[in-house]
Amino acid sequence: MTIHSLDHPSVDLYPTRHVTGSLRVERREPVVWADSFEGPMDRDELRGYERDGFVTVEQLLDPDEIVALRAELTRLCGDPEVRADERTVIEPASEAVRSIFEIHRISPLLRELVHDPRLVGRARQILGSDVYIHQSRANLKPGFDGSGFYWHSDFETWHAEDGMPAMRAVSISIALTENHVHNGALMIMPGSHRTFVACPGETPHGHYRTSLRRQEIGTPDPDSLTELADRHGISVITGPAGSATVFDSNCMHGSAENITPFPRSNLFIVYNSVDNALTTPYAAPAPRPDFIATRTRPVT
Repeated sequence: MTIHSLDHPSVDLYPTRHVTGSLRVERREPVVWADSFEGPMDRDELRGYERDGFVTVEQLLDPDEIVALRAELTRLCGDPEVRADERTVIEPASEAVRSIFEIHRISPLLRELVHDPRLVGRARQILGSDVYIHQSRANLKPGFDGSGFYWHSDFETWHAEDGMPAMRAVSISIALTENHVHNGALMIMPGSHRTFVACPGETPHGHYRTSLRRQEIGTPDPDSLTELADRHGISVITGPAGSATVFDSNCMHGSAENITPFPRSNLFIVYNSVDNALTTPYAAPAPRPDFIATRTRPVT
């Protein structure tokens, strides 16, 4: 598979980090790029995705698959070599694992999953092209210790720090445990994918080392968040283990900390179009490592 290289456009359509105050830009690209790729999503699901920026799948994986994946995640979190790996992020206030990046390169079981037609097929349908893995990770929120993820658009970070030119990427979040309203479930502002919100604050060198633990640069201002929430409302995504949420790269989303006894663990896989290859960062001194944003090793 070839990733097509792109140079910076003469004008940055989505300026961010080098701005002051509130700046909102209407989306320039399609949401669903083409209907030429057959796949598991029907027309109603694609229309819902185009309208809201996300669609939920009630049961993407079966119970036996969930048991195996949960056991694998438990094994990885207990492996001293994995915990010491730079791809593993530890909670800032405890020794619990927060995230494991590039998990499909650490685990053969996860590598098999990211190639699954149930996932790749949905990504190709939405993006209208062949795809590759931009990022994969496991996100864990253990009971009592799981910190939250503040409101953000993934595309804002991927554009600023990874050099992703266009909003032509899709994320699939798969629940490995039940996602309740009270244990840090994903929150999305439906329809927010049509507005790009620039974020103030210069990107420091090596920003990923702190932002993966707690993000501050790359978060929207309160006025923009309030305006989007007033316009679109907030959907809380709940569901049993095996359910999934497919969402656009520019959705405004976040999640609260988990202060309940009930853990929340999700797999998170990002597919990018091969026609949307990363270039130099738009608002960062250097690209983030390949294990966070794939540049040289495409996978489909």
